Amino acid sequence: MTVANYCLLVACVLPIVCAGIAKAGAFSTKPANGGYDNRDPRAWLARQTGYRARANAAQANSFEALPMFIASVLVAQQAGAPQPWIDVLALVFVALRGIYITLYVQDRAAWRSLTWVAGLGVCVAMFLLASFGAQ
Repeated sequence: MTVANYCLLVACVLPIVCAGIAKAGAFSTKPANGGYDNRDPRAWLARQTGYRARANAAQANSFEALPMFIASVLVAQQAGAPQPWIDVLALVFVALRGIYITLYVQDRAAWRSLTWVAGLGVCVAMFLLASFGAQ
């Protein structure tokens, strides 16, 4: 497996990490008292505010970013683009997503948006690498 393929796995796990952040610390309180409700987790998450709501939104965005990242890696590999470049770009994407999630949870909207655009740019770069950089 390539570094980029491992990055695909990490990117697939990031939404679950976000869900864990949103739910952390709420398991010890009974649902009747506002604690995590595993019988209706989506409704519970929808009622959250603050960092929990932002972590849940980061989870949704992480799922939304996943298809383009997966496609960009696979297209670049299938096109025969230089694997070291694909690996570096995939690592950059995963790092940017980690930063994005952190900024989202911390409510740093402008920096979060800038990081999101950078991640999108990395995916576009992989598609361009597939188009122009294939050997």
